[in-house]
Amino acid sequence: MSRVIQIGGGVVGLCTALLLARDGHEVTVLERDALEPTDPGDAWDAWQRRGVNQFRLLHYFLPRFREVIEVNLPDVISTMEDAGALRFNPLEALPAEFTGGLRPDDTRFTSVTARRPIAEAAIAQLVAATPEITMRRGAVVTNLLARDNGSEVPHVVGVRLESGDEVRGDVVIDAGGRRSALPSLLDAIGARPVVEEKADCGFVYYGRHFRSGDGSIPALFGPLLMQCGSISILTLPADNGTWGVGIITSARDSELRAARDVGVWERVVKSYPLAAHWVDGEPLDATPIVMASIEDRHRAFVVDGAPVATGVLAVGDAWACTNPSVGRGISIGAIHAVALRDLLADGPQDPVELACRWHDATLASTEPWYRDTLAYDEGRLAEIDALLDGRDFEPDLEFEMVQALQSAAGKDPEMLRHTLEVVGALELPEEIFSQPGVAERTMAMGGDWRTNELPGPDRDSLVKVVRA
Repeated sequence: MSRVIQIGGGVVGLCTALLLARDGHEVTVLERDALEPTDPGDAWDAWQRRGVNQFRLLHYFLPRFREVIEVNLPDVISTMEDAGALRFNPLEALPAEFTGGLRPDDTRFTSVTARRPIAEAAIAQLVAATPEITMRRGAVVTNLLARDNGSEVPHVVGVRLESGDEVRGDVVIDAGGRRSALPSLLDAIGARPVVEEKADCGFVYYGRHFRSGDGSIPALFGPLLMQCGSISILTLPADNGTWGVGIITSARDSELRAARDVGVWERVVKSYPLAAHWVDGEPLDATPIVMASIEDRHRAFVVDGAPVATGVLAVGDAWACTNPSVGRGISIGAIHAVALRDLLADGPQDPVELACRWHDATLASTEPWYRDTLAYDEGRLAEIDALLDGRDFEPDLEFEMVQALQSAAGKDPEMLRHTLEVVGALELPEEIFSQPGVAERTMAMGGDWRTNELPGPDRDSLVKVVRA
């Protein structure tokens, strides 16, 4: 059994702590936000997490999250459902003419999803009931504690808090999310620089939540993420008869900045027939919540074959994070957390070997998902920017194939399921297209994706809607 110190207690952090505790480790979670979670039923109104800038923005827990967690932490899923989380399968919501009828293995497309505060509060209940986990809220980590081991590679043995307290253990896990300060903490103890890729993802989000009077959610007429020319629209079912609607634009789109205004926001959504009815509910947000300046960021802690430090490992968004429009972050984090549990199951290891093995495990388990998400986001942003500039868009082959697959999804049940495998983070596009005949069939059925657009205004008409 190891004494684990974990920085961060978000959704991925809480799941990581549960995985490690149930594998026999003693875990201390240090969460900088001081406010205790409320009962999940009150969390939307009563719980604030100022350290998570997307806490009240749209969330959707993909089928991959349900798949990974249902196997490894089944009571997390049942506890979320007890709090009102929705078990949702798009194939059950679509007409049989599109799905070809339900099949026994279609259950893999099922999500268990909720608004972020409700889901996190529910999981926090399980953490609070786990004797092997000590949860310390309001615990701000200011320094890493390093032991002089006679090596140029510092070995981390604990952390110092803003209060002056020191917490020591066998390994420090950084699950601090997008705001993780691990590179600067490592720099302060003399570690070599972390290799970090970082850039503004270029997207802006304008989101609102709604509630029905009877516990239902709006009918599904199109994909949950609708690409509509120069904008995308998210329509995401959630818990307890609630759902979220979001407009995603390029940060360069000066016209759509007016979507901060609730009247403009509503006009834009209502101008797209497949999404218009999603605003027919009781608004839970008086005005759109805006999130911008979102970073795509990736960190490598093993450089030229050697770790920059030992005794500290990053998981989830503390390792890498992307634009959240495709909703993969929590699913990737769950995959990463299970890989960490499996790595530490071997017991005490040589610190250098442990750091290198974690680097290799990350490359194998989650790196492909990060790279695929980043490539897709870059392709979509390039497409939007080309529309804004009035020039032709020439995508690379990977983006071309994914767009063609999504276009083919509305024409063929097999293509629909392949699309849901990609969208649900169940399969990477390369895994889909490597299957015999799939790439050829995709292009034959979806190669017209540039002209096979969802109904709604073109760019000029959209600008008129905004300015009306």
